[in-house]
Amino acid sequence: MSCCGTGIQFSAADYRPEELLLASRVLGDGQRQLDLSVPSVHCGLCIQTIETALKKLPGITYARVNLSSKRVSVRWKDGTEPPHIIDALQRAGYPAHIFELGEDKDPQLSRLLIALAVAGFASMNIMLFSVSVWSGADAATRDMFHWLSGLIALPTLVFSGRIFYLSAWNALKHGRTNMDVPISLAISLAFAMSVYETLNSGEHAYFDASATLLFFLLIGRTLDHVMRERARSAVKGLSQLSPRGAVVIDDNHQHSFVPIAEIRPSMRIILAVGERVPVDAVVISGHSDLDCSIATGESVPVPVMQGSQIRAGTMNLTAPLTIQATASADNSFLAEMVRLMDAAEGGRARYRQLADRASALYVPLVHTTALLAFIIWLYLSGDWHKSIYVAITTLIITCPCALALAVPIVQVVAARRLFENGIMIKDGSAMERMAEIDSVMFDKTGTLTLGRPQLTGYDSLNRHALELAAELALYSRHPLSRALTGYTNPAAAIRFEKIEEISGYGIEARKGADIYRLGRRDWAVMQDTGNNANNGTETVLSCNGNLVETFCFEDRPREDAAQAIRSLKDEKLRVEILSGDKKQAVSTLAQQLGIETYHAEILPAEKSQLVSECAHQGRKVLMVGDGLNDAPALMSAYVSMAPATAADIGRNAADFVFLHDSLAAVPLAHTISREAGKLIRQNFGLSLIYNIIAVPIALFGYVTPLIAALSMSLSSILVVSNALRLRAGKKTPQRHPLSPGVFPKKV
Repeated sequence: MSCCGTGIQFSAADYRPEELLLASRVLGDGQRQLDLSVPSVHCGLCIQTIETALKKLPGITYARVNLSSKRVSVRWKDGTEPPHIIDALQRAGYPAHIFELGEDKDPQLSRLLIALAVAGFASMNIMLFSVSVWSGADAATRDMFHWLSGLIALPTLVFSGRIFYLSAWNALKHGRTNMDVPISLAISLAFAMSVYETLNSGEHAYFDASATLLFFLLIGRTLDHVMRERARSAVKGLSQLSPRGAVVIDDNHQHSFVPIAEIRPSMRIILAVGERVPVDAVVISGHSDLDCSIATGESVPVPVMQGSQIRAGTMNLTAPLTIQATASADNSFLAEMVRLMDAAEGGRARYRQLADRASALYVPLVHTTALLAFIIWLYLSGDWHKSIYVAITTLIITCPCALALAVPIVQVVAARRLFENGIMIKDGSAMERMAEIDSVMFDKTGTLTLGRPQLTGYDSLNRHALELAAELALYSRHPLSRALTGYTNPAAAIRFEKIEEISGYGIEARKGADIYRLGRRDWAVMQDTGNNANNGTETVLSCNGNLVETFCFEDRPREDAAQAIRSLKDEKLRVEILSGDKKQAVSTLAQQLGIETYHAEILPAEKSQLVSECAHQGRKVLMVGDGLNDAPALMSAYVSMAPATAADIGRNAADFVFLHDSLAAVPLAHTISREAGKLIRQNFGLSLIYNIIAVPIALFGYVTPLIAALSMSLSSILVVSNALRLRAGKKTPQRHPLSPGVFPKKV
């Protein structure tokens, strides 16, 4: 079976269950997900048909169609054989194939542009003949011009109209309808009437109307396609950041180029200067700087070295690295970002459900309306020409293209604006819930604060002692050690003869006759004077039991945290802190940020209970948290948000994920969500007003098919243009770079 004239053949036999299983990914909650490309999906009825067909399959727990990317995501229970997904889609009339990251070809746009050009050229030539007829050509000349117009219109309708005809036939063949059925019927009726009039030497033929109608319909379809692609260009840009493959070192130390789809965890990869990281990995040798702006929004390069975690899509800038893959391409950071962007349009919020139901009722309603218009006009006037003329106009003008676009185009534009500001959204319905919140509850550590210690008093430290401590810190995963690793000096690497980490105490190393220790003061220093210059977090470096240097750390509030809190309060939102930290620490931070209400020393279950109690009181709470202990509260909240540095379970539970260190992402997400809701309501209003005005005019016979096609296309363009207004506004300012050597976890 070919896919709508693409020339690409897809068959259920092309994919064995093993291939589908290999292409799917484990979600971590007992389910697997498979993403399929469905090129022929193009309207709300297509979405409903596909999702209904898939949900009937045994074992399917989730099925969502993304109209803009023409993709469907399907989930089933892990450990079981994949259901016959592709076979079911083919039976429903939608050939599909496995989606691959970086799949960025757009054959549909080329077909639309060629069809549009042919229809435009034909319309102009037919119009020239029509002008001659309107100017008073005699009967013989008029008939000749009508025949010439028909000879031009017939191949035009076959070639340019095949986009609508194939879609309509495919729907009817599988016992359903879509929006292209009445469109194809209207074009065919207009052409058939024209042929009848020409055969009977009638004064009027409608070849110009059918060709021009097709031309305007293609204009609307092409603009819709182009604007969707523009709105999704951020996702396409992400996909294009993925390299085609990488040079892998095998067990025999042989180098070979491997396609990215074949890279598996534990493979060793050579990363040259100027190349992008193909998959999530860890550095096993070398020192370099990475451009991590894709993940953090920062233009400042981030230094990496042995042991550093690096993410797919980031670029190596200064020196070659040998890295070891920690994930496959479809489970990498870059793939996850693409999936999050795609998920933003797939949500089933109230607005989207309303639009889908309206679109589902469209075809039977408009066919009934057109049939009644024909019967009534025929009964009242006895003129079957005029009656068919009105029916055709009604079929055209009532096409709910604007209604079908009202919600998804706003959601995809909003998702792009959020992405441009470093915010990922996992479900389009989350924006609707975000716009309705009245309270915001923050976790403290890792949310209001960065959640990672930062070295203080850098200017007063001994540089050689700092380099020694940083070199020792490379051999530990302790948070304080990780905060020191960025201060190593690759040009003067310090070699230790023996290094050992003593759990709970620190690192001990030998260098010549000297023994160095980095860790707890009471362990590293033989005669501790007890003179702690800092009451917070510290670690010390000693040599042979003598104190060399003290390193102090603090967990600072996120950048712009106070300003973000003020912005939320300006929106009349209630702000609180939920934390398991000590009361004094929470109180101090709350005072710094201007938060009056806080809860300290509470357990994870108590956080979730507090959020649930607010819901029972009728409050709609946004929970912002990052850790394992925040996951229950994130799940209980009306809507939730987490930083990219959050634990995996925290990010999975959140509706929004923000990549920057700044908390400005929270009020920005709220503002964009409110604007998106406003624009969706405006689009519904525009669609309703259009139908209230246009349908009665068509039913009373005051609109020609040409004007009907033009007005229908303009209504769609108006709705899309209104949605694109959401892109106005400034991006969040560039943030300060992350602490050296620190990189966000995978989203």
